[in-house]
Amino acid sequence: MTRFLCATALAALAATAAAADTKVGMITTLSGGGAGLGIDVRDGFMLAIERSGRDDVEVVIRDDQRKPDVAVQLADEMIQSERVDVLTGIIFSNLAMAVIPSATAQGKFYLSPNAGPSAMAGRGCHENYFNVAWQNDNLHEAAGAYANEAGYANSFILAPNYPAGQDALTGYKRFFEGGIADEVYTQLGQTDYAAEIAQIRASGADSVFFFLPGGMGISFLKQYADSGVDIPVVGPAFSFDQGILQAVGEAALGVVNTSQWNKDLDVPGNAEFVEAFEAAYGRLPSLYASQGYDTANLLLSALDAADVSDADAFREALRAADFQSVRGDFAFGPNHHPVQTIYAREVVQEGDVFTNRLIGPALEDHSDAYAAECGM
Repeated sequence: MTRFLCATALAALAATAAAADTKVGMITTLSGGGAGLGIDVRDGFMLAIERSGRDDVEVVIRDDQRKPDVAVQLADEMIQSERVDVLTGIIFSNLAMAVIPSATAQGKFYLSPNAGPSAMAGRGCHENYFNVAWQNDNLHEAAGAYANEAGYANSFILAPNYPAGQDALTGYKRFFEGGIADEVYTQLGQTDYAAEIAQIRASGADSVFFFLPGGMGISFLKQYADSGVDIPVVGPAFSFDQGILQAVGEAALGVVNTSQWNKDLDVPGNAEFVEAFEAAYGRLPSLYASQGYDTANLLLSALDAADVSDADAFREALRAADFQSVRGDFAFGPNHHPVQTIYAREVVQEGDVFTNRLIGPALEDHSDAYAAECGM
């Protein structure tokens, strides 16, 4: 069917195209398992764009359904048909590994608001790839450092068997000075943890470290609480973040987890971000929302300094990271991954809301273990 647009509509479209000097393609998880993470990244990113008042940035948003083949197809469409300048949004590391190397090889910039696989921090680094969240190991390394301070000597550790899960256990072991009672990899998307909890019970461990993001973490924590096993749990923020805690409830109270951000972090701009996010979306922001917000503000700061069509100048503007991060001091290391402080925080209840309260730094001015392998 042929469609005809009136002159007024054509003029409006032309004005919009003229205003949108920079086109951003956001591929993220908006349905199925992990959808809450992608929604938070999207909402944080778009909040920063809207608060900036700029009309020269267009964001095209698509759902990857947490499927690598879908993410690859969407990236191809965005690069070839939508002609985006910058890509962002991917939550899961297996999708990042499927999409980012191809996108950067085609001259596109990729700003990661979440996934930071080790393969892309070391030898697989690229001048057009910037991670605005962390390298996958970082929060787990901080959990290992906290476990040392807490006096734990024998940890049972578990994570899903995919790149981020492997990086998680590697990171924890890198900093934890005690022994490992057992090391278990679960299936990605697993919901029944009876067998693993039985292993924990019999392991002789004095602590449990786990990385199970999204719905996996919710299932594990509820089943762990119901099991009666009373071994203390330590983990990264991914299983204790704002969107997850309401579903977990009392089972998470008192658990210490690690994060580079929290809603009560006393740094310029953070309280304003929390207030604006609540006003816009009717919920407290999560770690993922803060990462989306920072990613957009990094992009906007670079656009203030250079045109995206001048790749060399735009890359240098991104490297400068001249923006107010809601996590405080922020800088890129030589492999374009953050150098930042990672904190310990505790799950508490405030009225009817389960949330996190900052305890203090677990690792200060921390970078990653792979930067030396990056040839940039």
